[in-house]
Amino acid sequence: MNFQKNNFFALLNQIQGCDNYRHEYKYIINPYQLEDLRLRLPTIMQSDAHTDSGGEYQIRSLYFDDYENSSFYDKENGTDSREKFRIRIYNGSADVIKLELKKKERGKTLKKACSLTKEQAEQIISGNGVIWDDGMPPLLKKFYVLQKTVNLQPKVIVEYDRAPFVCENGNVRVTLDLNLRTTADINRFFDKQTNCALILPTGTNLLEVKFDEFLPDYIYQTVQLNNLQQTSFSKFYLCRQFGGILI
Repeated sequence: MNFQKNNFFALLNQIQGCDNYRHEYKYIINPYQLEDLRLRLPTIMQSDAHTDSGGEYQIRSLYFDDYENSSFYDKENGTDSREKFRIRIYNGSADVIKLELKKKERGKTLKKACSLTKEQAEQIISGNGVIWDDGMPPLLKKFYVLQKTVNLQPKVIVEYDRAPFVCENGNVRVTLDLNLRTTADINRFFDKQTNCALILPTGTNLLEVKFDEFLPDYIYQTVQLNNLQQTSFSKFYLCRQFGGILI
C-alpha cells in the first residue's frame, strides 16, 4: 500500500475519540510494605479473575521504539504527550496476544489495545511486519504505518509477576508488580523461559493504583497512600537503560 500524509493522519483520527484517560499512580515499596498490602487489599477489593491460585499472573511485554529512540528520550525528558507500543502476553502463553498503545498526557494515561494472531506477532518481531489488510483494527494500521515511516522496531522484553486487585467503585485497579526482569533477546518472546535478568535490588517492588475520576477514600486509607512517595517509575525506561546501553 502506498502511504501519503493524508492516509497517515486519517489513520490517526480513526483511533481518536471516546478516549478514557485514567489516573495512574506508582510507588516503590519494600518487603514489609508488600506483605502489609497483601494482607490489606483482599479485605476491600477483589482479586482479578485471571489470576492463578496464588493470586498472581506473569506479564511479558515486548516494547518498541523508532530509529531515534523517541519513546526512550520522551520519557527521559518528561515530554508531554508521549506514547509507546508494546506486544503483551500472559504466563508465557500465546493464547492471548495484545498489541497495546500506551499514551501519557497531562498526567493521565490512556491505553488502547487490539488482538494479534501469533503469526502476526511473529511477523512483527522478525522485522517483516504484518501484511496490510483494510479490515485490520485502526490501532494495528497505525502501528503498520509507523513501522514503515519511522522504523518502529522491537527493542526490549520486560517481564514481571503481578498480583492485581479490582473494585467497580471508581473503576479502581491496584497492582503489586514483583520481580521485574528484562532481556534484549527479543527472539525469545514466545519461549516458555526467557532467561531474563532481575534489575531491581532484592525486595524492591512496585505498587500501581489506577482509577477513572475518583479514588474511593476507603481504598486510599486502607492502602495508606499518604505514607508512600509517588514516583514516575517506568519499567520500559529502566529496562532500556539496563546494562548502560541503548539497544
